[in-house]
Amino acid sequence: MKLTEILERAVREGASDILLIAGLPVTYKINGELRREGERLPAQETGALAEDLYRLADRDITSFRNTGDDDFSFAIPGLSRFRVNALRQRNSMGAVIRVVAFRLPERERLHIPDHVFRLAGCPRGMILFTGPAGCGKTTTLACIVDLINNTRQAHIVTIEDPIEYLHQHRKSVVTQRELHTDTQSYAAALRAALREAPNVILLGEMRDAETIQAAVTAAETGHLVISTLHTVGAVNTVDRIVDAFPPEQQRQIRTQLALVLEGVVSQQLLPAVDGTQRPAFEVMTVTGAVRNMIREGKTFQLGAVIDSGSGQGMISMDQSILRLMREGLISEETALRYAVNVDSVKRSLEGGK
Repeated sequence: MKLTEILERAVREGASDILLIAGLPVTYKINGELRREGERLPAQETGALAEDLYRLADRDITSFRNTGDDDFSFAIPGLSRFRVNALRQRNSMGAVIRVVAFRLPERERLHIPDHVFRLAGCPRGMILFTGPAGCGKTTTLACIVDLINNTRQAHIVTIEDPIEYLHQHRKSVVTQRELHTDTQSYAAALRAALREAPNVILLGEMRDAETIQAAVTAAETGHLVISTLHTVGAVNTVDRIVDAFPPEQQRQIRTQLALVLEGVVSQQLLPAVDGTQRPAFEVMTVTGAVRNMIREGKTFQLGAVIDSGSGQGMISMDQSILRLMREGLISEETALRYAVNVDSVKRSLEGGK
């Protein structure tokens, strides 16, 4: 099968990802389910498909041959953009390809709640979007950037690995930099961004203490910093940031984080009863009480604040999941499978019967 046929089929079928792995047929991920199509691919064919990817992207394959890992993106006019992770496994070449639409879907189709978009109005500070891989963080971030781009006069600098959504200049100027192509590291690009007159900095991921410290410093100096972490829930997110530093620096980072953090959004994608997927969102807006808890290391109390914080635009993950179930969008089984506190959700379900 030709690579272009595989890519066209993925777009036509609404696949989010394509897996090209030796020993398996071409595999499409559609609404969270894996569908295998055709005959098993021998290693020679996955290698040829990987080489075709590099030709389509006009990218040198030498680095991948030497290291066994590579990330890049490319576009086919009139079809879609694609983000590629090329990999070597069991001495054969393969790839996982994320399908990225040229245009962002309409906000209503993404089912992102209004209290998430309200965070885009923060003039400065730090907003974090968290959740497991493949839960839609990148799309949510792109929607936030698009909202700022269309409503504010700002210089938005994005640092991504790789670039997925391309933003046109609207009211704002959007500068998009790609890791390894335009800059060597997140931390280096962040330091450089402070000299580029930014108002908003989007950082694809906070991977290590150096990057976290640079991001916090950027937020301290009056910029709005938006980034992601692979954590689930506000409590785990704050703990993950603090734990990235050695013990002697943790008190300082808690103090800094308490000053700059404005919100944490955690999301999951849940299988819906109609065969599609629905997002569930936990939202923590940072109030004075939340700042004190972060500063004093009492993150275990944040869950109670979120549960009772609907007046401040907060909602817990379990509250969001229960809302989806009561609206008939997901099943009770799904609600229990994705719940953070299963016993609490069970009690809520029993109480509602």
